[in-house]
Amino acid sequence: MTSVTLEVEVASQLPADKIFKVFADLDKIAPKVHPQYFKSIETLKGDGGVGTIKVFTFGDAVPFTSGTYKTESVDVSNYSYSYSVIDGDILMGILDSITHHVKVVPSADGGSVYKQTVVYHCKGSEKPSEEFLKQDKEVYVNTVKTLEAHAIAHP
Repeated sequence: MTSVTLEVEVASQLPADKIFKVFADLDKIAPKVHPQYFKSIETLKGDGGVGTIKVFTFGDAVPFTSGTYKTESVDVSNYSYSYSVIDGDILMGILDSITHHVKVVPSADGGSVYKQTVVYHCKGSEKPSEEFLKQDKEVYVNTVKTLEAHAIAHP
């Protein structure tokens, strides 16, 4: 199986636990502060832990309408979690799934670094374009910065 990997890193002035908490509350926060990317996030099954399934309905700034996400792992003490996109037009008809590994690493200055590895698992030889990957990375970076700004404004 062919796969393509995208690495995202965003430095934050907030400590790792605060950034991690913001992402734990993504369902509630993202549609309010980033409606151009997220219209809604609905939990179909689960309580946020492993096995939880959520449907993301995307906003006008995203070229897709929806994606179904499954939580694969959560490690609160290490500020990390993983999830997979398992369904929806976000898979573009060329992907089996998209796996996301997120880790927030404390930095020496009291802030943190948000690190996300995105692996696009292709059905065949067709891969997401370089332009798509560039735009997808911008969405992740902008989302982190927007959620950080929200956390600073609402401590």
